Amino acid sequence: MPNRLASEPSLYLRQHADQPVDWWPWCAEAFAEARRRDVPVLVSVGYASCHWCHVMARECFDDPWIADLMNRHFVCVKVDREERPDVDQLHMDAVQMVQQQGGWPLNSFCLPDGRPFFGGTYFPPDERGGRTPWPRVLMRVADFYRTQRADLEANADAVARNLLHFSRSPGAGAGPVGPDARLAAARALVADADAEHGGFGGAPKFPAPMAIDFLLAVRTRPGLAAEDRAGIEATVRRALDAMDRGGLRDQVGGGFHRYCVDRDWTVPHFEKLLVDNALLLGAYARASVALGEPAWAETCASVVGWLEREMRVGPAYAASLDADTGHEEGATYAWTPAEVGEVLGGQAEAWCWAHGVGAEGNLEGGRSVPTFRTGAARAALAPLTARLREARDRRPQPSRDDKALLGWNALLAANLARAGFLLGRADWTARAGELLDHLMREGTWRDAEGGLRLRAVLGSPIPGTLQDHAWLAEAALQVGAAGDTRRHAQAAEIVAAAHRRLGDPNAVGCFLAEDPDGLLPVRLKGWWDQAMPAGNSTLLAVEATLEALGADKDAGGRWRGLAEAYGDAARNAPHGIPRALEALERAERGVAVIHTGPGLDPAEALRAAGPLAPDALVLPSTRPGLQLCRGTACLADGLDLAGLLRRLGD
Repeated sequence: MPNRLASEPSLYLRQHADQPVDWWPWCAEAFAEARRRDVPVLVSVGYASCHWCHVMARECFDDPWIADLMNRHFVCVKVDREERPDVDQLHMDAVQMVQQQGGWPLNSFCLPDGRPFFGGTYFPPDERGGRTPWPRVLMRVADFYRTQRADLEANADAVARNLLHFSRSPGAGAGPVGPDARLAAARALVADADAEHGGFGGAPKFPAPMAIDFLLAVRTRPGLAAEDRAGIEATVRRALDAMDRGGLRDQVGGGFHRYCVDRDWTVPHFEKLLVDNALLLGAYARASVALGEPAWAETCASVVGWLEREMRVGPAYAASLDADTGHEEGATYAWTPAEVGEVLGGQAEAWCWAHGVGAEGNLEGGRSVPTFRTGAARAALAPLTARLREARDRRPQPSRDDKALLGWNALLAANLARAGFLLGRADWTARAGELLDHLMREGTWRDAEGGLRLRAVLGSPIPGTLQDHAWLAEAALQVGAAGDTRRHAQAAEIVAAAHRRLGDPNAVGCFLAEDPDGLLPVRLKGWWDQAMPAGNSTLLAVEATLEALGADKDAGGRWRGLAEAYGDAARNAPHGIPRALEALERAERGVAVIHTGPGLDPAEALRAAGPLAPDALVLPSTRPGLQLCRGTACLADGLDLAGLLRRLGD
């Protein structure tokens, strides 16, 4: 008999609806039940495309004996991290404090008042690989709750204090992040980059589009030393080429997977997320024009083509594709030479050679994830690749999570619009505008006082987070970059709603979420970039842009206040705040606004400015020619395109 999750809109929650665990969705009633029974709460967080979430579900939550232990000793709550990033962030921070690591599935044990005291990620059902079996974890926690309650209370208090510390700004009191600090941060990123394989860090290896955007922003700084410029360009090129040519990119179907399990970008973790592809689309478009690399424009087209073919759900886009097909990770995507030969016949050998598909394979069982680390021309092989894609489409496919997340779709709208302006794809910019209009219709509503409210998921009552507000405002600015002042006003209203709902009257920065039910013991703030840009970092960028456009008279004071919050982090942990560093690099130099006179094409001005100012915006003007403004300071007007480019390079 299905449990309480059967009627939930979340695909991830419904994946657990037929389990013998007596799951609750995240709600006040679940915590009230825990208080009534005087038992701990297990908050289990995951998402629909997560491979290890599926593994633990099959091994543990589907097992009647294990489920009985969970039901007898706990109130069990299932959470979709994409619906409730605020719940996920709080419990992820708590588990990382306890275990010094995190990830999904995330299993956090709480007191009935919601304070976490212990947790972990994946647990097997039995002794395996040095991991504690899940049944033993359950019994130990239940026994501690009965016999050592005071110790658990003390641990929960300590975790809550640390969570409060996390909510404070990462550099308040350390002073502004000046040009020297930002240059030092860029140098630190270059020094830490993987000079052999590209990207940052070791295995598992994640794309870092926000770090790339920051480095590109520093690269355009006037007077930058040739050594610094060369280091930045080499780092960016290695990273983007490695991701583009390795297994992170789906060489057959387009788009990018979540991350790679190895250092050299060969074998991906096969899930595909909308948000990763939105951010990589923007990074590749900016880098393509900044570094004069047309191949990356083709990469952008590959991402957009995949989005339209496989992720489009009406006017919006789905959240993710699963890592698994029929309980086997990556089954849809892998090939043997024989399988390629069945499709391509005599042309298979050339395609396999170019894509690294050999008899030995790079996966178990002699199968391979295609890569593209050769000098062959992609365009020449494109007809063969299209035939393989058609054949692959006839295979069993991974499931798709069709929920339309407001924030992730907003990030796509922002990056699709900017890529369209930079690469001369008016169809992309138009699609971004259509998407933004849909998000404003279906993802926002007005309260009784007429105030703007946001939904985390289109059609859902879950309130939007700070990231949803910041990313939607950014989308409005990017879609309106060619002088659409109506979009600028939209962005200003969204920012005002963020401050009204999420602003902290006592300290800098906005809270991540509202917590209307009072179920979160601490209201966190979004300072640190994870796989996605932090809410306050994006808000900083949006406020600086609103000031430059003259769309919000208070925006300048707000972004300068936020800028003070990042001092220590810029010096000690630049890898954690690249979005804020990029925003500060642009804001303190002055956001580029191009005033275009009568008869001039705003899109042409944006495209021409792209190599030097990929995030420039346009305002219409009645004065002839072009004029460049930096922040709140304007330079001589009456410029032609050549004069504009000279000014941008100053």
